[in-house]
Amino acid sequence: MRPEDRFYLDSHEWVKPDGDTVTIGITDFAIEQLGELVFLDLPEVGATISKGETFGEVESVKAVSALNAPVSGEIVAVNTDLPDALEPLQEDPHEGGWLIKVALSDQDELDSLKKVEAYEELVAATR
Repeated sequence: MRPEDRFYLDSHEWVKPDGDTVTIGITDFAIEQLGELVFLDLPEVGATISKGETFGEVESVKAVSALNAPVSGEIVAVNTDLPDALEPLQEDPHEGGWLIKVALSDQDELDSLKKVEAYEELVAATR
């Protein structure tokens, strides 16, 4: 079971709320589907993202996948170690492999995201 303290997207990103800020990453299922990661492109601190838009990409030996913004807001932190060393993302995508932290512009956007049970059902249906 994936962490219960977050929300999930159908495109396999996760969101961990912490007050007015959220941490965003991609799930272990996404990593499993991608296989060996070779490249990660993340935005800069200070950039703004909008829910539903692409904020970066991850590339594996199999495919290039867009990273989809689950919420809107300003990026306040980026896991700058990841692009040079993808192991934390590959090995621990729910903790050490976090991608960005965002100051939410609309807390209500979290209401449209999946809770862990619904995400688990989605993953089970795609296996």
